[in-house]
Amino acid sequence: MTQTQITVRSVDKVWDQTLEEARDAIRAEPLLGGLVHASILHHDSLEKALAYRFAQKLASGEMSDQLLREISDAAYAADPTLGQAARADIVAVFERDPACHRFLQPILFFKGFQAIQAYRIGNWLWRTGRKDLAYFVQMRVSETFGVDIHPGARIGRGIMIDHAHSIVIGETAVVGNNVSMLHSVTLGGTGKEDDDRHPKIEDGVLIGAGAKVLGNIRVGHCSRIAAGSVVLEPVPAMKTVAGVPARIVGEAGCAQPSIMMDQLIGVRGTET
Repeated sequence: MTQTQITVRSVDKVWDQTLEEARDAIRAEPLLGGLVHASILHHDSLEKALAYRFAQKLASGEMSDQLLREISDAAYAADPTLGQAARADIVAVFERDPACHRFLQPILFFKGFQAIQAYRIGNWLWRTGRKDLAYFVQMRVSETFGVDIHPGARIGRGIMIDHAHSIVIGETAVVGNNVSMLHSVTLGGTGKEDDDRHPKIEDGVLIGAGAKVLGNIRVGHCSRIAAGSVVLEPVPAMKTVAGVPARIVGEAGCAQPSIMMDQLIGVRGTET
């Protein structure tokens, strides 16, 4: 056999591990066999599995799962970055969420991950001019997951949203890569302005539960926003802010806050 006749299957470590975990899950809990087979083992790629999950979760009397499956399949086929971002998101959840022990879990069970993947489909529709359909996806994500992300928002990869209940991200918001946030975070505006009116969150930022970041302000890379804070002014890189309104209370505490997920403030005597 010549070199040109040799076909080597591309390596996809995330998908391969997910398949192995799916088989293990069925052996451990046979009652989940139907769900796991339909959601994972019946598909030949992560993209196909995510498209199926998107359709099953968002289907309603207004839009069938078959139509939603066709939409999501088209999105993944047209834009390979969607699948790449999903893999980065899976790894982010696995590495940062202590409740996540397998790649399989976000795909099947975690609404933060599922909502972000659905947003990515809606964002693709928005970018390709199909804005009404993008709004429909936004509506169904909000109804299904309690997460309201405008399809025009720009969100990077390696995103972890823990618990994810009551997340709101506005139309002109920008979220960088490797950002972590907890439930009830709002990236919102401050009034009725119709232009660029939402926050810009740089790479590596950690946003605590219930934090509100309002207006067209920039949150510098690798910074921390404490739980319950209301951020109305720009945040420098690698700082910790807390309070209502938020003020700088110290350094970020580590090089990668969004990965370390350290939310304790002021306990080491250097951030008070």
